Amino acid sequence: MKIKILIVEDVYIEANNLRLILTKAGYFICSIARSVPEALKIIKKQNPDLVLLDIHLEGNLTGIDLAKTLSDKNIAFVFLSANSNRQILDAAKATKPYGFLVKPFREKDVLVMLDVAWYLHQERQESVKNKQNDTAPYPSPGNEFQGIIGQSKSFFEVLDNVRIVAPSDTSVLILGESGTGKELIAKAIHRASSRKAKPMIVVNCAALPASLIESELFGHEKGSFTGATDKRIGKFEQADGGTIFLDEIGELPSDLQVKFLRVLQEKEIDPIGGKKRKINVRVIAATNRNLEEEMAAGRFRMDLYYRLNIFPISLPPLRARKEDILPLANHFLNFYAHKQNKSITGLADHVIKSMLDYSWPGNIRELENLMERSALLANGPVINFLQLPTIQKKERPDDEGLIKTMDENERDHILTVLEKCDWKVFGERGAAEILKMNAWTLNSRMKKLGIEKKSNSKNTPH
Repeated sequence: MKIKILIVEDVYIEANNLRLILTKAGYFICSIARSVPEALKIIKKQNPDLVLLDIHLEGNLTGIDLAKTLSDKNIAFVFLSANSNRQILDAAKATKPYGFLVKPFREKDVLVMLDVAWYLHQERQESVKNKQNDTAPYPSPGNEFQGIIGQSKSFFEVLDNVRIVAPSDTSVLILGESGTGKELIAKAIHRASSRKAKPMIVVNCAALPASLIESELFGHEKGSFTGATDKRIGKFEQADGGTIFLDEIGELPSDLQVKFLRVLQEKEIDPIGGKKRKINVRVIAATNRNLEEEMAAGRFRMDLYYRLNIFPISLPPLRARKEDILPLANHFLNFYAHKQNKSITGLADHVIKSMLDYSWPGNIRELENLMERSALLANGPVINFLQLPTIQKKERPDDEGLIKTMDENERDHILTVLEKCDWKVFGERGAAEILKMNAWTLNSRMKKLGIEKKSNSKNTPH
């Protein structure tokens, strides 16, 4: 089937560039519209399969207004421009597009996005049809999902997304709170891909010292800088032919974001002191940050976000998949009981109830740690006691506000220490020394908590 596409874009040069790219690739362009009223007339007359839709158009109506109509008519659409303004971004996302394309358009990005959008649209139609026909439940996970436990609907939706994207070379962005299993999902994508025989290299961007990130990722030649006594092969080159998993991508400094974007676009690396070289790497990134908020605050590049966000997979927190708590708990309990040569048959009913009532802020990682501890302390075949954390709430008048989160308390504590140190982070009597933290780790925490460096201080972190 030849997909019929409508381009809704009020800048002719941009629209014509898209038309040329798509025509060359074999798509049928039914028309180009500059405004919502014009687009509605064309839609009524030609009934396109998919619409490429700019947000800002001629007239009073925007692409977001048209998107609502497209959803009602069950027509797939992709936004052509993304605005870092949070309000506009939220309004655009609320219409549930199949993706965003950032200007200026690159041919490869356009074609990959269209393939993904059309595939997802067909999957959504199939899913609706199956629900109407009351079809059978989800199939059992395959070998590629070894070690991934669950039976909830949201869990199977994640696995479906993995099955869809794994065979391609499309970049994947895995989103979710800490402890939700982002690395396990990345490994499942790699195992289900054509690259499974090649290496998968895991990089925790938050754990890399800022001064060494570029060398770690892209490598360096011997003697290229002070201390470079040997040649280093970077993580990207180690992953050549396979997959690189960049965990906590939101921690990358802005200058490294530019270089990483170039790697994505050009498929080449530039080692420090060496020559550029081509690489063949599939990129999977993950973060527990809200990258849209980071982007709106200027801490994460918009073009990099949309290069990565072609196929996002959102992992639900454990509190949103309660059906999975007991299967996961039993899996971890059996594993650690076997490891400690203990015979543990299960959990007492009151323990199960307390687990199901608990909110699991640390998600699956917290559950695993708790089961390991329970197996270690068990003195019988049934776990009768579970030491779940309790949050002590202070009684306070309504006008004193809500109880602060752990992040808010940490932010206040770091700010207090920084003020006492006159914002000195490094060195003797610096904040890092007082807090008994690695200075690079403190810098990373400051960035994550939105603590801005004071420009009028005598000493600023660097």
